[in-house]
Amino acid sequence: MHELILLRHAEAQPSPSGADDQNRRLSGRGEQEARAAGKWLASHGVKPDRVLCSPSERTRATATLALAALTRAPELQYADDIYEATPGELLALLDQHGDAGTVMLVGHNPGIERLVALLVEGRSDEFRGMPPGGLAVLHLNGALEPGNARLDAFWSP
Repeated sequence: MHELILLRHAEAQPSPSGADDQNRRLSGRGEQEARAAGKWLASHGVKPDRVLCSPSERTRATATLALAALTRAPELQYADDIYEATPGELLALLDQHGDAGTVMLVGHNPGIERLVALLVEGRSDEFRGMPPGGLAVLHLNGALEPGNARLDAFWSP
């Protein structure tokens, strides 16, 4: 893998009391954010070879709407490991997909924003900079290891 695209799910509706968090749907604004993320990817020529997505409703919808803007988008692969994952768990998952040139991971905070910090800065402290629908495009300088990536682009709605 030489490039990693990290996409946080777009804005979701609040969870009704006692409802399963994984079933939260995108808000109307969230749907617009997801489409805008896809348009940004398409306009910058960023095309994933493989897309890994959390199985939650809001991440599935975000990925589907974003990928609709791309020609010949790859099929979504759902990974339960992404939901509530730590940066280390996300790295372990990504290690299994090193054969793909460009991988897109659609997930949740704090895992996504901490993974950006870990790969770029070498540490995953309390990093807060990945808004709903935000994208980070990282160039990997060899191995998928802490501090071994360059942030090529960051976009937020």
